[in-house]
Amino acid sequence: MTKGITVKKAENFSEWYTQICGETGAQLVDLRYDVQGFLVHRPWSMQAFKKIYEFFEEEVEKDGHEPMLFPTIIPEEHLLKEKEHAGFTPDVYWVETAGTKKMDKRWALRPTGETQIYPIYHYWIRSYKDLPFKGYQSRITTFRNEMTTRPFLRGREFMFFETHNVYETHEQAKEQIKKDLEIMQKVIRDKLKIPFLFLQRPKWDVFKGANETFTSDSILPDGKRIQVSSTHDLGTNFSKAFDIKFTGRDSKEHYAYQTCFGPGIWRIFGTLIAIHGDDQGLMLPFCVAPLQIVIVPILFSKDEKQNNAILKECEKLLNELKDYKVSLDLSDRSAGFKFNEWEMKGVPIRIELGPRDLEKKQATVSLRTSKEKLNIKLTDLKKKISELAELNDKKLEDTANKYFKGNIKDASTLSEIKKIIETHKGFVRTPFCSVAMEGKTCADKLKAETGGVDVCGYLFEKQEKPTGNCPVCKKKATIVVYVAKSV
Repeated sequence: MTKGITVKKAENFSEWYTQICGETGAQLVDLRYDVQGFLVHRPWSMQAFKKIYEFFEEEVEKDGHEPMLFPTIIPEEHLLKEKEHAGFTPDVYWVETAGTKKMDKRWALRPTGETQIYPIYHYWIRSYKDLPFKGYQSRITTFRNEMTTRPFLRGREFMFFETHNVYETHEQAKEQIKKDLEIMQKVIRDKLKIPFLFLQRPKWDVFKGANETFTSDSILPDGKRIQVSSTHDLGTNFSKAFDIKFTGRDSKEHYAYQTCFGPGIWRIFGTLIAIHGDDQGLMLPFCVAPLQIVIVPILFSKDEKQNNAILKECEKLLNELKDYKVSLDLSDRSAGFKFNEWEMKGVPIRIELGPRDLEKKQATVSLRTSKEKLNIKLTDLKKKISELAELNDKKLEDTANKYFKGNIKDASTLSEIKKIIETHKGFVRTPFCSVAMEGKTCADKLKAETGGVDVCGYLFEKQEKPTGNCPVCKKKATIVVYVAKSV
């Protein structure tokens, strides 16, 4: 099959994204599974997912979280216990038969973990001495009946990670929100080089059953906002619904305070593809690349002795670089085909070794993020890898940050917001009347008059001082919000 992307990312992001994920691109998914909206994850994407999971597992365990694993199914009565959270039921897949036998009760396939986990927390939490309790589930999938699906952006079964924490006080719960932001910064910004805003959602757009919701939001190349994580301050809403109580230091019973944190593993990878990729294929940070280094021998001559010498040196390099994810491409395809293949896959470092290189005792090195070729002495190559990896990642980071910053514009009137969304897209920063429930009227009107622009929220911990009036109702602004169209 001929491989390659036939459209430019800047001109047709949707088709570019489809192609890069599919058979003629980087072969990340296979959509030919016979259940609509469900897809097969291919090896290249799964290797990247493994690393992303590892990053989050490492960070949450440093923060005191312990791993746990709950069944995929949830009894219907549990899903309905918390009144607001019961709003998930229209999106749920139900198990109603076992073999040919109709079941007495329905089971839901997990749409999220609260009603699955908290009935058991009722038994685990007895005393203030049991607190804080921090648990997490990793490497699981979750099910929702999404009407439209797109690989890694929106699906009916998608990869999931979640923490569920229990505290004595509300202040402890609030401190966890800050820690969750720090984890997102360490993984998403520092490792994966994805820029984002950490926003507090308006009151009309919080997670079902939460007091407050906080999200990490980035921007795709089509200008739409994508949520890559959410953290929820649950207060005592779920502890009251599931009777999670503890005997306090005062010997009295208290309902526990809770938080949950869900970095969107699927969407993080989709955002990674979208923001860093180019018209040749994937671009990946060194730490997450399934293959970090590929060695390509250049065998022009029919001189078997010379070819053997090149291959011997390539084998030597392969052994010297074994601490990295490295491969020697010995396939019988042309050098040009190999270069295109590994560029499509996003391999950060390519090492070429041909007759001239061998003669000069050097290698020709290319970074995925640069068209420049570097000549590096074979004796220096191993110690240069970390420097080359940093150069690759710095280029990704600088390009992504420039793009992100350039896609945040200011507006003070409704007409300005409309114009920016039509011509520029991205986030629009604007004064607003209120993020309490009374602001929903203006948010609904904004969405209707702009063809779907949402009030995404306001900066967490760094609230900006508003000037002027709300662009919708003209009342004096009380807050600065970020608005955008959403995925």
